[in-house]
Amino acid sequence: MVSTRLAGGCAIVLTMFDKQADRLQQTPWPQWLSQEFAQERDRPNGCVGSELWSESDRVRVWTIRLRPGERLGFHRHVLDYFWSALTPGRGRQHLQDGSTVEHSYAGGETRHETYAAGEFKVHDLENIGDSDLLFTTVEFLDSANAPLAIPHARRLALR
Repeated sequence: MVSTRLAGGCAIVLTMFDKQADRLQQTPWPQWLSQEFAQERDRPNGCVGSELWSESDRVRVWTIRLRPGERLGFHRHVLDYFWSALTPGRGRQHLQDGSTVEHSYAGGETRHETYAAGEFKVHDLENIGDSDLLFTTVEFLDSANAPLAIPHARRLALR
């Protein structure tokens, strides 16, 4: 497990700004990817995982499971949240600023993100490794922004 502690044993909170990219590119995206990004812009996608495992009046708990080569499409983060990588692996993300970034993840690695009113992040995630990539994401519904709607079909899976 990746753990960062200050002197005296206090844990510190790490964000994606603290994470070193394995690779960062500023090259044009293929047309199909740009079109998918434009569709998300027009209809924001609040499904920040592949499965919604649990939801209460305080949190949403998601999982992402990607086999090698699989991809979770563009989605939008508006709520404060954290994610934990349950398995080690490598991923590629296309970010809303037009960049493409690749990261390595350690099992147990956790990052926290917060968004002020009106702020958000849009990205996708592709497994570019050779083993399954598994994450858990927990969103906090009492954040500065209102939660995005989740399709009814996602909620039916919770029964």
